[in-house]
Amino acid sequence: MSEEAAVIEFSAQSKDLGDKIAGLTLKEAKELSDYLKEEHGIEPAASGGVMMAGPAVGDEDAPAQTEFDVVMTGFGDKKLAVVKIVKSITGISLMEAKKLVEAVPATLKEKVSQEEADKVKAEIEEAGGSVEIK
Repeated sequence: MSEEAAVIEFSAQSKDLGDKIAGLTLKEAKELSDYLKEEHGIEPAASGGVMMAGPAVGDEDAPAQTEFDVVMTGFGDKKLAVVKIVKSITGISLMEAKKLVEAVPATLKEKVSQEEADKVKAEIEEAGGSVEIK
């Protein structure tokens, strides 16, 4: 029995738009979400961060990683403190920060420098949360 995989083709316009959306920062994505909700009545079906795959471990030909994603993996027993820090870091509302914290693992920052990623990680861990830098 032979099965052929379906080939899906996308228009250049769809590819361009998809690439732009995938490249948004968390703050830009939130702003886009708010705009679509206010202007067009469109709300997202589900929330959550976008996970980006990095180069394979041991791939010597891969360039050195210069951009990092900060992913919160837990909030410990000091949820309120972590929510306040997430609100401060991301610039989102308190309610949105609470939802993001409760949706762990959640991407807090995307494509940031090692220095910024380390700073965010230290702030979250000081508040009682746990973070991974990818």
